[in-house]
Amino acid sequence: VQLQAYGGGLVQPGGYLILSCAASGNIFMINVMGWYRQAIGKQRELVALRFTDGSTNYADFVKGRFTVSRDIAKNTVYLQMNGLKPEDTAVYYCNADQVQAGGIVYDTAFWGKGTQVTVSS
Repeated sequence: VQLQAYGGGLVQPGGYLILSCAASGNIFMINVMGWYRQAIGKQRELVALRFTDGSTNYADFVKGRFTVSRDIAKNTVYLQMNGLKPEDTAVYYCNADQVQAGGIVYDTAFWGKGTQVTVSS
């Protein structure tokens, strides 16, 4: 299973970006897809998750600004980021967990390589 993320870049404070991440690899089902981020000198932290039943889990620092969505048929997850702040600057990592692919039920999560988001004037 491979994850490929798109959409990072440089944006001014108050601006917006949309990240997308597509999973590939003979996938039958992914129960959880979402995003984490890691800023320089900090640990990786949860940003947002979306489950196949439509439920979501957001970090407090993005509530009301970010929206996570999925196209389950395309094994793709999106992150709409509005009202970006300099403290949102980080590498954003796509995550897929509780994956069934190629006849295997995986007990470990999969990660994309990360995409840089920089918020600066």
